[in-house]
Amino acid sequence: MRRFDFVTLKLFISVADEGRLTAAAEREHLALAAVSKRISDLEALVGTTLLYRRPRGVELTPAGQAFLHHARRIMDNIERLEAELSEYGEGVRGHVRIHSNTSAIIAFLPQDLSTFSRHYPDIKIDLQERVSSEIVTAVRDGLTDIGIFAGHVAAPDLQKLSYRHDRLVLVTPGNHPLAERESIAFNEALDFDFIGLQQDASLQALLHEQANFADKALRMRIQVRSFDAICRMINHGMGVGILPEQTIYRELGDLELKSIPLSDPWAQRELVIGMRRYATLPATARHLVDHLVKDETTPF
Repeated sequence: MRRFDFVTLKLFISVADEGRLTAAAEREHLALAAVSKRISDLEALVGTTLLYRRPRGVELTPAGQAFLHHARRIMDNIERLEAELSEYGEGVRGHVRIHSNTSAIIAFLPQDLSTFSRHYPDIKIDLQERVSSEIVTAVRDGLTDIGIFAGHVAAPDLQKLSYRHDRLVLVTPGNHPLAERESIAFNEALDFDFIGLQQDASLQALLHEQANFADKALRMRIQVRSFDAICRMINHGMGVGILPEQTIYRELGDLELKSIPLSDPWAQRELVIGMRRYATLPATARHLVDHLVKDETTPF
């Protein structure tokens, strides 16, 4: 069985970063001869050449590129392990990593995570905001324990549980021609300019898809990175937008906005919790999933 020591893995990463054995030796505080021997021994161990030796340095072979990818992953995991173990010594008895989309972070997670922390004060929560497509990839690659994302986003390799439901609404300035409507179909709003999120957001992809089904173009006037920015652009008459209903209540107080429920069936939206497998999650992450799922409610 092949055995790789962590010193050599770290050294190989330094060689790849620096592009020269001498620079890597200085960075790792090793003699050049020792660096050269470790790399040669590593190549003998894996049975292939990992570096092209050039007059002015070294370059990774295709095998070297593959080895570097895995070496970085291993060293990242070791660093994470050391960090988590140190937290146990400081009284933190668990650590859960979550990636979530903006809708859940604004509308639901503040209260849910607050009550969880009161029940489990010794569990540390690492929450990062990402778009739904990035969350699916992060869960699949093991970069986060659980992900919370839009239910319509494809995630065939993940186990999913229902988290919350929300409804998409059309948001307009208070004096807009559509502002007095009690409900509206999405295709009726497509004659107006839209303010929306950047292209990689799952909500944006959904709107483009539905506009195509209606044989109309989605006239994007401005694309921004947050729901807050969308609301402020709409308030100044730059266009209309589609937002999750639960995310805009905080905006309506100081802005002259109107929200109109969409009558389209797809506007009834589900947020899901995704994981590789519930059974293989750390115990702390299973506690959090159980807490999030047990309070699932439908707000409409």
